[in-house]
Amino acid sequence: MDIIKSIEHEQLKNKVPELKIGNTVRVHVKIKEGNKERIQVFEGVIIKKQGGGVNETFTVRKISYGVGVEKTFLVHSPLVEKVEVVRVGKVRRAKLYYLRDRIGKASKPREQVGARIETKEITVKEDLVEEAVEEVVAEEVATEETVETPVEEVKEEKVVETVEEKTETESEETAEEDTTTEEAKSEKSEEEK
Repeated sequence: MDIIKSIEHEQLKNKVPELKIGNTVRVHVKIKEGNKERIQVFEGVIIKKQGGGVNETFTVRKISYGVGVEKTFLVHSPLVEKVEVVRVGKVRRAKLYYLRDRIGKASKPREQVGARIETKEITVKEDLVEEAVEEVVAEEVATEETVETPVEEVKEEKVVETVEEKTETESEETAEEDTTTEEAKSEKSEEEK
């Protein structure tokens, strides 16, 4: 793997939210003010997605006090805490720049009727984890093949030991039952006398 790609891969988040153009989302962003850190929520419509890998971004637009405000967020930024889907929009474009010219209700895309509001996440680093798991499994299989015959012999010995232990415990239980029945008989004979 290329050095730059390996460094970039370390910076990727394991799971990223599924972002679709036209959805109304709430983006929770960490903001530092002096020594304090807080989370600020920015709610608006996703008007575009661009880039890929570490440089993947999405732009969210909202109208605040009659003024259009757009913010671009990095998908894999540690400052983006989470992204919640509020409404599912129905659009037929990849970039919704036409919303900049609209005012009022027209500045919002249509809502998809009957759509489930789900915050889905896409796993990004799954492929490397699977490769590592496959390597570990391959190593375990190789070690099992070398130690296979003694393990079976040990299992057979344990089975024989357990069978012997069961017969011993059964004989002890029958002996206890015999003593209890003898005691019961002696008690009955004493009562009869």
